[in-house]
Amino acid sequence: MKKILALILALAMIFALAACGQAAAPAANEAPAAEEAAPAAEEAAPAEEAAPAAEPAAEAKTVKVGFMFLHDEQSTYDKNFMDAAKEACEKLGVEYVLKTGVPEGQECYETALDLVDEGCNIVFADSFGHEDYMIQAAKECPDVEFCHATGTKAHTEGLANFHNAFASIYEGRFLAGVAAGLKLNEMIESGKITAEKAIMGYVGAYTYAEVISGYTSFFLGAKSVCPSVTMKVTFTGSWYDMPLEQEGAQKLIDSGCVLISQHADSMGAPNVCQANGVPNVSYNGSTKEAGPDTYIVSSRINWAPYFEYIINCVANGEAIATDWTGTIETGSVELLELNEAVAAEGTAAKLEEVKAGLADGSIHVFATDAYTVGGANETSHLADVDTDPAYTPDTEVIADGYFHESEFRSAPYFDIQIDGIELLDTAF
Repeated sequence: MKKILALILALAMIFALAACGQAAAPAANEAPAAEEAAPAAEEAAPAEEAAPAAEPAAEAKTVKVGFMFLHDEQSTYDKNFMDAAKEACEKLGVEYVLKTGVPEGQECYETALDLVDEGCNIVFADSFGHEDYMIQAAKECPDVEFCHATGTKAHTEGLANFHNAFASIYEGRFLAGVAAGLKLNEMIESGKITAEKAIMGYVGAYTYAEVISGYTSFFLGAKSVCPSVTMKVTFTGSWYDMPLEQEGAQKLIDSGCVLISQHADSMGAPNVCQANGVPNVSYNGSTKEAGPDTYIVSSRINWAPYFEYIINCVANGEAIATDWTGTIETGSVELLELNEAVAAEGTAAKLEEVKAGLADGSIHVFATDAYTVGGANETSHLADVDTDPAYTPDTEVIADGYFHESEFRSAPYFDIQIDGIELLDTAF
């Protein structure tokens, strides 16, 4: 009888051990994106991040991201965000929802809450005017991360779940300006223009620091290789208005500008440049198809690295930076498709040289010996970093011989009107 009992106990132990060895693996997140994403894919964690064998691995939190865009894919600005959102989410295998045409008003707040109701634990908005409504939603939903591009208030709001992000795109615009300056040199050398007629035009949206930083860095890039260059700037009062952008570009060309760039989001300026045979430097995407005879190059922010970063933070239970600034090194600042048929000879090699200088710190876009204000170099400047309603200057931003852009917060705060740039209107 004892032998029989012993045999039964031994068999029971064998079955118990077998059952332990067959524990089910955690289920993969296979839900498809709510609108346009491909099915989510399971990815193995990098080897260096694996937990020690003696401890159980922590299960990553399931992530669903809701994206809000000011316009639709007809806007080069918004399309750039959309493409990056899809790329990052599909790479990491997470579910996502895209909402287009979200105004800079109460609709933003309502759409943000709708995304939370749909199960999103990250909500992202892409336009400056969305910020106050994102903050309102963040206060109501403390367990959801709200991330906002181009905003200025995260570092002063004190909300753990509200974050700003931008990139050092002034470096990309500086590089694009170098390509423009080389084109001007080619035009001078060929006799098409004289040195004093090396006048660029720039179609801007608003007179915000973001736009000022952009057109100034573009100008300084051109001036670094073409010392005689000057520039005229006109504004539309809108981020996206094709008729106004076309009108602005044509006004600049009619006033003597021989090369055009822009910080506005339609195809207005590139189309006018192609129609007039005027070289064009674009923004946010290549416009070579629309301007095969005039497009030179485009700079853009690649938002995929940031989207991957915030997804991984939430998945791993890590804090998202209050202000995040992408750089050339993070893959966030890019030049797109140099058109060799239009660009001056040697442009590609020069761009690589300057890019290396920006990366190693031997070149600073806003070096104070590269520009003057009223004929003098600046040695000190207080910028409005902690934005208040009166835009009161509060932070010293010049040190070590250059203006430290996007270091005290992610969004640009360069607001200086330098010599060599003429503003045709300032009402915006």
